Amino acid sequence: MHTTLLPFLGACLLIAMSPGPSTVLIIRNSLRSRRSGFMTVLGNETGVFLWGLVAAFGLTALLAASELAYGVLRFGGAAVLIVFGVQAIRAARRGGSFEMAAASGPAQEGVGRCYRAGLLLNLANPKAAVFAMSFLPQFVPEGAPQLPLMVTLAAVWAVFEVGYYGIYVWFVGRMRRVLSRAGVRRRLEQISGGVLLVLGVRLALEG
Repeated sequence: MHTTLLPFLGACLLIAMSPGPSTVLIIRNSLRSRRSGFMTVLGNETGVFLWGLVAAFGLTALLAASELAYGVLRFGGAAVLIVFGVQAIRAARRGGSFEMAAASGPAQEGVGRCYRAGLLLNLANPKAAVFAMSFLPQFVPEGAPQLPLMVTLAAVWAVFEVGYYGIYVWFVGRMRRVLSRAGVRRRLEQISGGVLLVLGVRLALEG
């Protein structure tokens, strides 16, 4: 295990550095509060670990082999991205709603919603499932027990990304005074909403 850990963590770093819809959602929710951002991270990494478990048990091979199952998950994921994108754009148009929410502090319901959003966005991504299936086995040494080692690697992957994306949450928190200004906040909502919409449409149109 120790001989594969450093290369595995290096690969995890490269994966985390590649921007995607989860990164957009984490940054967007971090503007509400650090707690909201961190709960989004935890939701996303719960999804990472679950896909790792699915890959460990070989179930993602069924998803990759079934055109119908992959298509259903792909369109479902596209719908989730589009809905989140529309919500961000609507929030930008509402303008002052963020400032009022920030002044009153993050509600428990809102924090729970951030966790569910992070989890849903990850689980609705069929690429995450297929990627986990192809990624984790590469770091299982020949002759090693595959199932327990893949489960362990999935847990390490999720914990590593909690730390990595935690830096995003911390940085946005440090910059929150500037980023929370009405004009800046509105522009960020527009950009994040537009990115999520584009990603959702692209996912829906992929063959």
